[in-house]
Amino acid sequence: MSDKPGIIKRIFSRLWKIINTSRIIFLNLVFFLFVVILVSALLDDSDQVKVPESAALVLNLKGDLVEQKRYVDPMDKLLQESMGQEEDRPEILITDVIEVINKAKRDDRIKTLVIYPQNLTRAGLHHLQLITDAVVEFKESGKEVIAFADYYSQDQYYLAASADKVWMNPNGMMLLEGYGRYRVYFKEALDKLKITQHVFKVGTYKSAVEPYIRNDMSDAAKEANKAWLDQLWGNYKRDIAKFRNLNVTEFDEKAGQLLEKLNQANGSFAEYALRAGLVDELRTREEIRKDMISKVGQSSEHSSFNQISFKEYLAATKDPFPMENPATDKVAIVVAKGTILNGHQKPGTIGGDSTAKLLRKARLDKQVKAVVLRVDSPGGSAFASEIIRQEVELLKAAGKPVVASMANYAASGGYWISASANQIWASENTITGSIGIFGMFMTFEKSLSELGINTDGIGTTDFSGFSPTQELKPEIGAIIQTSIERGYQDFLTLVAENRDMTTEQVDKIAQGRVWTGAKAKELGLVDELGDLDDAVAAAAKLASLKQYDRKLIERELSPKDLFLQNLLDNADALLPSATTDTFEGNKTLQSMIHKLRTEFERVNQLNDPQGIYSFCLTCEIN
Repeated sequence: MSDKPGIIKRIFSRLWKIINTSRIIFLNLVFFLFVVILVSALLDDSDQVKVPESAALVLNLKGDLVEQKRYVDPMDKLLQESMGQEEDRPEILITDVIEVINKAKRDDRIKTLVIYPQNLTRAGLHHLQLITDAVVEFKESGKEVIAFADYYSQDQYYLAASADKVWMNPNGMMLLEGYGRYRVYFKEALDKLKITQHVFKVGTYKSAVEPYIRNDMSDAAKEANKAWLDQLWGNYKRDIAKFRNLNVTEFDEKAGQLLEKLNQANGSFAEYALRAGLVDELRTREEIRKDMISKVGQSSEHSSFNQISFKEYLAATKDPFPMENPATDKVAIVVAKGTILNGHQKPGTIGGDSTAKLLRKARLDKQVKAVVLRVDSPGGSAFASEIIRQEVELLKAAGKPVVASMANYAASGGYWISASANQIWASENTITGSIGIFGMFMTFEKSLSELGINTDGIGTTDFSGFSPTQELKPEIGAIIQTSIERGYQDFLTLVAENRDMTTEQVDKIAQGRVWTGAKAKELGLVDELGDLDDAVAAAAKLASLKQYDRKLIERELSPKDLFLQNLLDNADALLPSATTDTFEGNKTLQSMIHKLRTEFERVNQLNDPQGIYSFCLTCEIN
């Protein structure tokens, strides 16, 4: 009798194993059936995107321009796309955009390039310049470039202005509002909630923590911000003036100037833009369609002009399985994009361990003779930054020169990881510098006391049992400040030793102050101005390479993820849109919400084990 429960338990255990095994087999069969159907669709020529014999390439960029896309689980994305759901915040690789324009320039089937930037949500001026440089080369091939939209944001207009012709809807709108840096300040609210802020920093201009300790922007922050914002705005006006044959003095920066011209245009922003020479013609959507049909012909569906979208052209022309030449030397490219965090992080964020691992992989690869560290980061964890920098030193010790190539941002920790490179290259519009350190946390002893909640106890040292529910002892605060000051001295020493300067010279241009790439070159923080191609050429020259290939060192996917990713890369060939919708709406509200959410997320996600950060919240402009 006593053995019956054991027998029953064993029976149910075996039964469960059978059920569980059957479940797994069934799910795998469903998955592989799904994959077979997907692959079959890919191999079906009738479903694949083909480039028309005479067509316009529509550069309808949708989302944010980035150096590296954030990681998205391939299976989740595949299912999302198969159900027709859109990505929350789409991203476009800048390298893909340049590649598409360069291929189209040499493609006899592409007669015209159409810039339709209305769904471009965010782009740094450096990335915009890279695209317009490619557009200018496209025009030099003798092909026409046309830009049109219902309305233009400032970033969108920058791309459009490089076209031969710029069209806008008669009821459209555009306004070049310039660059600004405005933040929300919380000190008064925190005081009312009786939350105590503890801020430890070095650097007069290290303003990342100001929203928590002030109700407004400090004079020092205003001084520094105005300097680099003016430089960016000056570069923007210079380029637009060149594209549109205008004078840089013709931009309306005062509200009174704009109001006067708007009244002359009967209150129409579209008419104002036409009179100001910012656009060439005001055209309705139907007028645009008819004009484009006359240029490249009518599509087979007879709904619009012959065209192929950016994503479709990319899918149709990109090799899904690029082969690496095993016989050539390589210049490796390691992308460091996003906030610098401790540990292993997914693409789109820089991990101290994960990015160091990529650099180590380049160091141990015998074919790699030089490395370009492509940085697009406002910084983050000081500890993680140092872990990455140590790998740069090891590359140099192995006889492999390293060139840091700065994209839109390479500030604070972004500069830290660049400092030890043999050379530093930046764009004139790169935001860099911000050499400073801070630490910050809050305690809630006063808030809790108002509610009748108190913390008390006993410990063996002054440090035991500390929590945010207790008041911070002045001596402990002094210890933390000492650690922050040491971190700043380490930063100064690092820069001084690698830039052939004294720590006193570095301190004068440090203090957390932000500089543009052009000014940073004047100050000795940057060696040369140029883009990624220039940095790669410089790295090859340092390694005495005459023949070489580029090699992107990135996180390795599992075989399953790699397979799914290849499917995703060809998703436009599998599920092409019936027609390129060149008149989609702009999600302005979503963009504003995203900015607000990002402001908090960037602070909350920081995870330096010592609580010491080299981060530049100031770098973002709006």
